[in-house]
Formats: sequence, C-alpha cells, structure tokens
Amino acid sequence: MFSMSAECKKFENSFAEKQSRKYAVFVNSGSSANLILIQALLNLGKLKKGDKVGVSAITWSTNVMPLIQLGLVPVAIDCEINTLNVSPKTLEKELHNLQGLFLTNVLGFSDNISAIKKMCADSSVLFIEDNCEALGSVVDGALLGNFGLASTFSFFLGHHLSTLEGGMVVTDDETLYHALIIARAHGWDRNLPEAEQKRIRGNSHIDSFYSLYTFYDLGYNVRPSEINGFLGNAQLPYWDEVVTARENNFKTLQKTILNNEDIIPLKLEHMDVISNFAVPIICKNEEIASEYREKFRSEGVEIRPIIAGNITNQPFYKKYVYNVPVCVNANLAHSCGFYFGNNSELTSEEISLLNKLVSGI
Repeated sequence: MFSMSAECKKFENSFAEKQSRKYAVFVNSGSSANLILIQALLNLGKLKKGDKVGVSAITWSTNVMPLIQLGLVPVAIDCEINTLNVSPKTLEKELHNLQGLFLTNVLGFSDNISAIKKMCADSSVLFIEDNCEALGSVVDGALLGNFGLASTFSFFLGHHLSTLEGGMVVTDDETLYHALIIARAHGWDRNLPEAEQKRIRGNSHIDSFYSLYTFYDLGYNVRPSEINGFLGNAQLPYWDEVVTARENNFKTLQKTILNNEDIIPLKLEHMDVISNFAVPIICKNEEIASEYREKFRSEGVEIRPIIAGNITNQPFYKKYVYNVPVCVNANLAHSCGFYFGNNSELTSEEISLLNKLVSGI
C-alpha cells in the first residue's frame, strides 16, 4: 500500500500529540495545507467570499494565493522590524476592517501573539496561523501554532522535520477537522470517523451502493503517500533534538549580532523557546546590506531574501490585490535584509564561520 493509509494516520496521531492539538490532517505540502484550511473554513461558513483576511506582509506566496483563488481579499499587515512579525500595534490599524487573520510566525519568531489572539476574539475575527517556520517555538508557555483556531505546517526540505514533500493542518475543533478531511480528498467521506460517516450519509439519504462515490462539499486531491507518512514517523522522534540545535545555533549567532551596530537588533526576550528556521540580518541601510551580502557570498554561504521580502511587492500581488497599504517595516526588511540557513546539523566550523560573518565588516 503506497497511497495514504496506516503510516499517514500514525503520523497524524503522533504529530497532534506532540503539538498538543486534538486533530491533525496530513497533506502533500504546506501549500496544500493552507489551501484546504481556507476551503474548509469557507465550506463551514466561518469565512465567506468577499471577506477581508489579514496576512503578514512578510510571508510566503501560497499563504496569500488561496485567499485570492477562493474569492477572499488579502489585507497585508506590516511587521515590527525588531520581531519581523505582526504586532498588536500593526494589527490594530486594520483589525476593524477584517473578518479573518492568517498570521505567519516568521522564521520561528512571534510578536505578542497572546495579545493578538485576544484582540481577534474581542473583535470576532477568525484567527489562524501559518506555523511552517516555527515548529517547536514557545511563547507564554504554549507552542506557536496553538493560538489560533487552526495552524498549518510544512515538511519540505530544509524545514524542521522533512517528509520530502508534505504538510499538516492541526486544530482542536472537531467540526473543522471533519471538514478538512472532506476537503483533502475529493469532497467524499471515506476517511471520516465511522460515526461521522453515518451521520452525513443519513442526512443526505445516501445508501451503501452510492456512499463511496458521493461528494459532500468542495475539495481537492492533496493526499500524501505512505512514503511521506513513513518518513514523518521516522523524523518525529528527532523533534526535540532539532529544536534544541536550532535554538542553540540562533542564540550563539544572535549574541554576536546584537553587538554589531550595522544590524538592526531583534527583540525576542518574550519568547520561551526560539526554534529558529533561518537567521535574518536587517542592515541599517541598503549600502551596508549590499556589503554584507557580498561578504557572505564570497565565503560560499547561500543567502536569500527574508522569505519573499515584502509580499506586496510581488508581481502576483500587484496583479490581483487592490488598495495595497504601504508596509514600511516590511519594505525595510525587503531592501536591507537577507537570511541564511539555520540547520540542526550545522558543524562547529560552520557556526564559527557564520559567527565571523555577522560580527562586522
């Protein structure tokens, strides 16, 4: 059996337990996780076409694209430059205008996410998280990814855990869990718990002859394979080791960065655990940034824009989204920033090189 079966189910159950969530739905990519989450929320009526959904200005394309594709309106929310994340202050400017917030926990960091959760609850704004870069990070005693109604994860190469291709949606909401299962595979009920199968078949008067080929709501086919599930089960025992290594690497480099006056410092003292995805460098101007980028390249260190820079500068965003707000801090990160990888298997020699590079020109 190579199609989705027992290995995938085992990975879902184990991942949900480790993440301290009741339910997990495994899919073929983090992008698909975003897609079925938005589709399931629409199917349930928790969002409706035309609703405005806040998104982090620093994020990945396929956090925003499902909103556009499914008839919602993304509203970019600026970050704080010293956390690279949406804050209560930057959210407040747009909160009254939103029906939903899809927050990205950028690079394993967060701002005051507990306050953001309360703001959304007080304003009846549906709150969900993209936690693809923040597996294992902890704020106020809780894992990131556990503050919203649901959150998404990616297991692509380079992420904390890898199944080569793969993603996950987690939630504590049973009704949303069932909707995610339906949206993952064709809109049918085959993978639902037996009691839920009986309920929806009874409500729609479906007999046993038609039951395997009845489609209850809008869905896709974004199932993972048993190979992906097997790899997930092999990777999951390394969760703590990977998180600890990434945190220790980041702390070592951050100590040096904070003493470098060329770089805008990050302020992350509020975080209990920083399970850093990649290490960002935000220089004080473009000229300094250019010098540091060249310095890293000359030593053979791969660098990239911070995720995708300011997402509102991307061609697709300009094509499909109107009335784009000016995101000053995201623009600064876009023009004066870059990041380099923080892998749990970096050697002491590699850490030493990176430490030298971030110490100054």
